[in-house]
Amino acid sequence: MERIDKILSNHGYCTRKFAKLFLKDFDVTVNGTRLLEPSDKVNSVDMLINGEPLDHPEGIFILLNKPKGYVCSHDIADGRLVFELFPDQWLSRNPVPSTIGRLDKDTTGVLLITDNTKLIHMLISPKREIDKEYQVSVDKPLTDNLIKEFASGSLMLEKELKPCLPATLTITDATHATVVLHEGKYHQVKRMFSHFGYTVTELHRSRFGEYTLGDLAEGEWIDLNMPETA
Repeated sequence: MERIDKILSNHGYCTRKFAKLFLKDFDVTVNGTRLLEPSDKVNSVDMLINGEPLDHPEGIFILLNKPKGYVCSHDIADGRLVFELFPDQWLSRNPVPSTIGRLDKDTTGVLLITDNTKLIHMLISPKREIDKEYQVSVDKPLTDNLIKEFASGSLMLEKELKPCLPATLTITDATHATVVLHEGKYHQVKRMFSHFGYTVTELHRSRFGEYTLGDLAEGEWIDLNMPETA
């Protein structure tokens, strides 16, 4: 159980300073009893505001089909933010939702977002070697020798201290391929192809671990079940 003012603040409804005014202006209840004292302690999952449950009372964990042109940042100076696709209230939550890893501005596909910091660390931990699958288009015909190079475990990218883990490259036609990585180095897919003289012209993440897009349209998102993080 937590103080009501902390719950309201952490979920982005108001600051703790204005919790008493919020309770006066809105019908906040638990089991039919109206709450008026910010210091009272309750379970957030039991709270109703004007008859409606709190927004994501147990935390945010969603899958977004990221559109091209959006950045995985909280800084508006970087351009259009993926967080503009969600309710404004989410950015007043504590912790603020963040992306689990990043996709480049021109990259589309599976993007996981949560306000659970333990979950972020769990899913980006190099020790877990979670698969990420990408659909790649390049600027010139692919050669079969790339399959062996990607899988070698010895590919050393510029400014890296360790080689890339073995990756699976499947060539689907002359300029298209599927790549499965087990890590998440900075701009890794683009840099791996660039190492061999290719420019990636389109990049789409189709899977992050067990999470796929299904029929989710670009720019749409769905709630996911919050996994155990202990």
